[in-house]
Amino acid sequence: MQYKVTIENFDGPLDLLLHLIKENDLDIYDIKIEEVTKQYLDYIKAMQDLNLSVASEYLVMASELLEIKSKMLLPKRKSLEEDEYEEDPREVLIERLLAYKKYKEITSEFKELELTRKLVLTKEPENLSYYVKEEKNSGDIDLSNLLEAFNNLMKRKEFDKPIATKITKKELSITEKVSRIRNILKEKRKINFEELFEVSTKEEIIISFLSILEMVKKDEITLSQDDNFKQITISLKEGE
Repeated sequence: MQYKVTIENFDGPLDLLLHLIKENDLDIYDIKIEEVTKQYLDYIKAMQDLNLSVASEYLVMASELLEIKSKMLLPKRKSLEEDEYEEDPREVLIERLLAYKKYKEITSEFKELELTRKLVLTKEPENLSYYVKEEKNSGDIDLSNLLEAFNNLMKRKEFDKPIATKITKKELSITEKVSRIRNILKEKRKINFEELFEVSTKEEIIISFLSILEMVKKDEITLSQDDNFKQITISLKEGE
């Protein structure tokens, strides 16, 4: 079989041997040592013909290949004991090639990761608050804010049971409660949402809340909040 020698850069004699095995489609576990040795020596000779310096490690490997080749040519013993094992002269070389092949593949993966990492640009973390527009609360709130405030109020009050006294239930209409709230706002001009729920009975709290909704619907009052989760303020609109 004619083999054309092409001078390439290899990372060492094992790298060259792997190249020869791959080029000839050989089984690494069953290397044709005679063929590989011949091609390896042809490569060394081609380098010398081109006046290229041959590293000593390549020459050491050449001698090892020749030694293995000579051992392979020796006649095998005809009779072996039942448990006796005859070492294959190629065994050590095959183990070295397999180990080198494994690390070469890993190194290749690392090189790919390195190239990918070079495509990523990073910078030191910095305070970006300078670029953030400071958003001020407009003061306007919607129904969801009002409902949330009412739910929080209900949780805090927990509707404590009254002391064992006789209580006469008094019906209170939304119209009456609206009138009371209107009078309070005319006197104070502005009050906190929870100030209208000082009573402890569930019925009156609900009537008060419905009254506030009624006044919002009629556009009589303004609801505002200085910041998220702050107290909701109720004020009478101008002209009311």
